Amino acid sequence: MTKYIIKRVLYMLLTFFIIISMCFILIRLLPNVPVQQFGKDMSLVLQRRVRQGLVDASGNPIPLMQQYWHFIVRTLIGGDWGVSEALYIGQDCWTIFVSKLPFTIMINVYSIIISIPLGLGLGILAALKKNKWQDHLISTGVMVLVSVPSYVYAFLVQYFLCFKLKLFPVIMNAGTNLFTPAMIRSTMPAVISMALGSIAGFARYTRAELTEVLTSEYLLLARTKGLTRAQTTVRHALRNAMVPIFPMIIGEFVGVLSGSLIIESIFGVPGTGALYINSITALDYNFFLLLSGFYTIIGLTANIVVDISYGFIDPRIRMGSKK
Repeated sequence: MTKYIIKRVLYMLLTFFIIISMCFILIRLLPNVPVQQFGKDMSLVLQRRVRQGLVDASGNPIPLMQQYWHFIVRTLIGGDWGVSEALYIGQDCWTIFVSKLPFTIMINVYSIIISIPLGLGLGILAALKKNKWQDHLISTGVMVLVSVPSYVYAFLVQYFLCFKLKLFPVIMNAGTNLFTPAMIRSTMPAVISMALGSIAGFARYTRAELTEVLTSEYLLLARTKGLTRAQTTVRHALRNAMVPIFPMIIGEFVGVLSGSLIIESIFGVPGTGALYINSITALDYNFFLLLSGFYTIIGLTANIVVDISYGFIDPRIRMGSKK
């Protein structure tokens, strides 16, 4: 297991390095955004570009490979992601990023807290009521939720819950106090929109795994020994069905930082997702590189954690073992 973990981590770092390098090279091949086009004093940005090794003292770009080397030393080794050149002119990208991260974490944590019990509960109910009206109703709802993009939920939530019923505000309240009742209430439309897809995913996987376990021969043997249906379901079926479900739950928790790009923009959540979209629109390359690296490392880490968790949840699984 240790060798497997080390190998996966090394592959993850290599993959991250390749992706961030491709992003940097492709961005620098694009036309450089001229400092003068903003109509403001951009001397600070120009000085920072010189220190970053992107331009010379006159503001002319230096050769690409030299830029790339300075980027590796300054960013991937030194942790300096530069300053904003369009969205927050002259301000440090990392500082702005850290200030927006709590909003993304908050709405994602709330959505996970809602989606896990509801998804597992609906999946268990559908498996226990297989081929009955409850199963057909839940399966139909799951197929609809899985098939429809999340931004469609967002518009429906805005229309019915915010506009018609007026249960929540249309966009998130401004401010930095994230745990007041008014702030939590204002996040609910975004949380509900994000939770619907996760609920459907958990319900679908739980139903599939539990249905397969319930038809296993060892459960029939347990019933012949005198255990009731409820006892066999709780003691044996659910325990074995959760083996592939728990890694998915762990992956959801690891991925809470990833956020939802479109949902945050629709509901005015000042998180990293909206910042990513705005950086692309405004051609703020430093923000784009920082957020691309952030989302890449979160996705790769979630995949590794899910794979490794199988070996800890079920001792029968040995990752990377040879026959």
